Amino acid sequence: MPHQRAMIDMPIGLKMSGHRTCDIRARELVGSSVFLGARRNLWEFPDQASANQHYWRHEGPGMGVSCQLWNIRDKIREVDDFITPDRQAIIGEAHPELIFHKLGNPLRLQGKKSALGRDQRIKLLAQRGFVKLSKWLTQRYGTGIGHDDLIDACACAVAARDSTSCLGGDEVDIRGLRMEINY
Repeated sequence: MPHQRAMIDMPIGLKMSGHRTCDIRARELVGSSVFLGARRNLWEFPDQASANQHYWRHEGPGMGVSCQLWNIRDKIREVDDFITPDRQAIIGEAHPELIFHKLGNPLRLQGKKSALGRDQRIKLLAQRGFVKLSKWLTQRYGTGIGHDDLIDACACAVAARDSTSCLGGDEVDIRGLRMEINY
């Protein structure tokens, strides 16, 4: 659909080694829901153990990749193959928990998988125009879309429409893509 701006919850702009500064800063704000270690060569390894052995040997202890990051590596590559610096002007990276952190401030939100955390997020989104979200959540059965996935997608839509905050942006990868997280 035509749009002025879109936000996706996938890393854009990848380092060859190490962690992106925007991810480190985001993790300081919202914790481990921010995956560290998305790198340009992640999809070149046959399995997570091989990737971690490589990163530990070349970058040091603690520089491996989590199961969650490993499991989305094909999606990271798909985004990386598609995105260009020109496309990045209208398709940006966002992180739902950063968005909710900003929307809920100073309220401390419960975990997104808990009933209270889900209700808190639905209320924050309703305040920003997503008044049918509760109905949509009942209509998702059989689609493969989880509660938290739909809620996170709505948060990214709010950021696409309203965001003026960003972490990073100073680092640029070898393809000219900015490493930044909008929220």
